Amino acid sequence: MTKATGAEQTYQQPVLKTTLGRLELKNPILAASGTFGFGREMSLHYHLALLGGLVTKTVTLLPRQGNPPPRIAETPAGMLNSIGLTNPGLEGFLRTELPFLSRFDTVRIVNIAGETVEEYVELAERLGQEALVDALELNVSCPNVKRGGVNFGNSPEVLTELVGQVRQVTGQPLLVKLTPNVTDIVATARAAVEAGADILTVANTHLGLAVDWRNRRPFLGGVTGGLSGPAIKPLNLRAVWQVTRALSVPVIGVGGITTVDDVMEYLVTGARAVAVGTANFLNLRAIPELLEELLAVLNREGVRQVEDIVGTLRVNSRDEPG
Repeated sequence: MTKATGAEQTYQQPVLKTTLGRLELKNPILAASGTFGFGREMSLHYHLALLGGLVTKTVTLLPRQGNPPPRIAETPAGMLNSIGLTNPGLEGFLRTELPFLSRFDTVRIVNIAGETVEEYVELAERLGQEALVDALELNVSCPNVKRGGVNFGNSPEVLTELVGQVRQVTGQPLLVKLTPNVTDIVATARAAVEAGADILTVANTHLGLAVDWRNRRPFLGGVTGGLSGPAIKPLNLRAVWQVTRALSVPVIGVGGITTVDDVMEYLVTGARAVAVGTANFLNLRAIPELLEELLAVLNREGVRQVEDIVGTLRVNSRDEPG
């Protein structure tokens, strides 16, 4: 708190604390799964306790080498990635990465993925025994090998089965990171919530293709990849708007966040927090700078606590299409 002299009043910094169901965040800006790894490299540039939360790179039951290179291709206003969930596996994560993350006073959310429901369940059950894990996030943009390769997140029925079985083995806060590559994202969001999800992350990357036409080849070794960055922000904002209008569930907005205006857009649209991904490639201090700018904007707008602006978007008298 700072006190002014003369006729000026006493001012207090805006409160950045926010809640996602049972999760309490010191601020609404998280590191998104994927581009932040497990935080080791980024911890060389700022203290990770600044984060509202850290969502780890995806952890699978067994170690994964990932897709063949090239794994990243730059696109106008974004990038395509085809990493292939490279990670040390559950045992490697528990042995090396989780103890490292324990050094930082921030919410630790472990993103997990499997090829079968049983793999997700085993991961959730094992990680549920770890006091250092604050929540789990299900990466459902993965093919279910027992269902003919159908992605878990593309089918409300498959997603219901997955979330329901994971919910039975863990009492931790459960996030589901929805895929945007569906016809009706509200249908999959509703399926996840009704099956036991506490929080929704909206949304993952959009499937795309980059082509080297001169050599008649795709740029990525895995052929297709996930599009992220500023190009997808309008698409994911629309998804956040649709999901928060239809369901009373805390939402983390993801996709194309590089400026404080992007943060504010997601918050007023209905997200209670945001996760920053691709911007970490562009600016290693993207998140600390966004936090400083968020405080400045809230001060300028006279907002005393960040939760006051969540879902304050006003629409025209006539319903928007879609």
